[in-house]
Amino acid sequence: MSKTVKVGLIGSGFVADIHAHSIQHHVPNAEVVAVASPTPGKAKAFAQARNIPHAFENYQDLIALKEVDLVSIVAPNYLHRDIAVAAANAGKHILCEKPLCRTMEEADDMVDTCRKQGVLLMYAEELLFAPKYVRAKGLVDEGALGHAFLVKQWEEHDGPHSPWFWDVNKSGGGVLLDMGCHSIEYARWVFGKPKVKSVSATMGTFSHADKTHGEDHVICTVEYETGQIGLAENSWAKLGGVDDRAEIYGTEGHTRADLLRGNALTTYSNVGYGYATEKMSVTTGWTFTMFEESWNYGFPQEVQHFADCVANRTEPIETGVDGREVLKIIYAAYQSVGEGRKIPFPYEVPDWARTESPIVLWKPELRQNR
Repeated sequence: MSKTVKVGLIGSGFVADIHAHSIQHHVPNAEVVAVASPTPGKAKAFAQARNIPHAFENYQDLIALKEVDLVSIVAPNYLHRDIAVAAANAGKHILCEKPLCRTMEEADDMVDTCRKQGVLLMYAEELLFAPKYVRAKGLVDEGALGHAFLVKQWEEHDGPHSPWFWDVNKSGGGVLLDMGCHSIEYARWVFGKPKVKSVSATMGTFSHADKTHGEDHVICTVEYETGQIGLAENSWAKLGGVDDRAEIYGTEGHTRADLLRGNALTTYSNVGYGYATEKMSVTTGWTFTMFEESWNYGFPQEVQHFADCVANRTEPIETGVDGREVLKIIYAAYQSVGEGRKIPFPYEVPDWARTESPIVLWKPELRQNR
């Protein structure tokens, strides 16, 4: 029997709660032993509510704990690189929530430091573990659909669950970076991660211009050298709760996976439900209320996979290199919108943009390093 992998959570928001619940209820060979959050009292309250032994306001103190084997980065995007580099230098394995980071420079720092220090870096793309989506890929792999030539995936709702997402300096972009990363990587994974031929996109800020400079709806097309096509549509502007679906077209068949419908209660509430205790994302109106939400989204399976990788020192199916490739595709998508053309591959992010968030290729006025 493999050893128990000791996990430290850096972050105490919505996704940190999902990770904690997933590990405590579904991953027998992993244990959450610490949590860190800079907001005074928040880590302590989070730890007490979930029976976690250690709580810190400084993530460096968590990283210094000898018993921590694996650091789970569930903090805002602008902190990912610094946390990952510090954790890698301390010899900790790293599970990093999407997107990998904000800039290509940050991505390279993370990948290179983890490689140099000999630690595992997993890019946390939970759709690759969501049971319905795994079964859909299984149909492709066994040939049930013939040659799969198109994957369409969309994740849409009316806006993010934490205020920092609206700030492009902290998030790096809008809905493409937040949720398009899911859609892009799911299609890429189904196809076997072939080389990209071209990227094109269209986007706009339709509903939330009062809150963000980022896009709130995007359509992104990724063409691969194999002739296959990934179509990603993502929205912060679609009312009515979360809509998360995938379709795969093949020469001998077609399948559609709806992540929520079939696993949900049709609910109406004036007062709302959800993450109400933290006064974050509270859902009102008509919604599809999921049960076993973390399991249906693949979070426990994802953590289980990486805990096994850490225990056995094997490579995860999603690495920092995959996260970097997704980020590069996102850069190309923003550049496509900014220049009004399809971006061919092989592609290198312009030198001036490597230290900038990808959104500057659409809106150069947002540049920070002039």
